[in-house]
Amino acid sequence: MKSIVLKGVNKVIKKICVLNNVNLELDKGKIYGLYGKNGSGKTMLIRMIAGLIIPTTGEVTVFGKTLGKDASFPESMGLTIENVGFWPNYTGKECLRMLADVKKIIGEEEIDAALKRVGLDPDDKRKYKQYSLGMKQKLAIAQAIMEKPELIMLDEPTNSLDEETVEKLKDILIEEKERGALIIIASHEKEFLYNIADKVYVLSDGYVKDNDVRGRN
Repeated sequence: MKSIVLKGVNKVIKKICVLNNVNLELDKGKIYGLYGKNGSGKTMLIRMIAGLIIPTTGEVTVFGKTLGKDASFPESMGLTIENVGFWPNYTGKECLRMLADVKKIIGEEEIDAALKRVGLDPDDKRKYKQYSLGMKQKLAIAQAIMEKPELIMLDEPTNSLDEETVEKLKDILIEEKERGALIIIASHEKEFLYNIADKVYVLSDGYVKDNDVRGRN
């Protein structure tokens, strides 16, 4: 059985169809790319799979549970979407600790490891409001991977990252894929997607225009 299945998914917002008859079947242990310009539907598709919006028509099933029916959102999910907001007057580690306290499945060791993986210092005493854009993006990625979720979805993860960190991100994603995670990356950076993804879906005006564009094999 496929890990994620979208059947005839349409989403209409203010009389505009932002997702149009989307049919996808995705497997664990794979990296999928969503490529398209701004407004193509990439972020809406991630929001749909995350359970943040529900289909106008159609069905989204994640790990055997239909969203909006069996579950409100995927139980094991790491997500970065648009502008991830953290508490401005806390350090990056303190922010991750507060998020980790929700599920209580990881501790200090895993939080420190996630920060180090993305290139942040767990002992950095600067507050989040003092972070550069690149540091904020790294922290967002760290929170998405720290609990080793089954599903990882990153929306434009290379924004504000330098070349060295982009290479580090590629390594992290391959490691998470090898762990068995299902990874979905939305980006307008074609080269990044085609270097990392097992399969790339091209979106335009809410349509999946080409669902057989191959990246890594």
